[in-house]
Amino acid sequence: MITTKDIHFSYGKGTSFQFPNIVASKGDSLLITGGSGKGKTTLLHILGGLLKPESGDVLIDETSLSSLSDRKLDHFRGKNIGLVLQQAYFVASLSVLENVVLASWLATGHQATEKAKQLLEQLDLKDHLHKLPSQLSIGQQQRVSIARALINEPKLLLADEPTSSLDDENAYKVADMLSGLAKQFGTALVIVTHDQRLKDRFPNQITLS
Repeated sequence: MITTKDIHFSYGKGTSFQFPNIVASKGDSLLITGGSGKGKTTLLHILGGLLKPESGDVLIDETSLSSLSDRKLDHFRGKNIGLVLQQAYFVASLSVLENVVLASWLATGHQATEKAKQLLEQLDLKDHLHKLPSQLSIGQQQRVSIARALINEPKLLLADEPTSSLDDENAYKVADMLSGLAKQFGTALVIVTHDQRLKDRFPNQITLS
């Protein structure tokens, strides 16, 4: 579902990264770890098409991201890549349900309201559909982010430090949810993190050094 080939990226003449090749198939989960400054978030942004590598390529379901124009890349990302970022960036004035529905409308032009409700209920948020995101706990907000990332059934789900601000119980709960939902939706899951608690949850791992 996702394959990378010889990705190199640098910030000007300073920090430079040569990333290992990645392969993750439908329903697979991959954990990418490494210390601060090793390029974890940079790599995730490249995988999501938010940054362009200096050389190398990312292929998602055999589509080369480097072959797409900016407009086509935005459209492809909306339909095929789900992002769970460290900061959720909700629309503060919209309810939990409306934030998830908005993601479907932006990508497809359709409001998948019933599907959004089902996802949120599956993530144990049935009683919070009409609350504002600011009224939720951090753990609940993270689950809303997961629902929003999955609403369009992406081929690739990327999660950037999804458990770093959670206690042990909620960290393991979110990790298990991500893994289980990736299998359910047939989505390749890539998590980048420095959270050592997740190493026991994901046997497929790459450490950036």
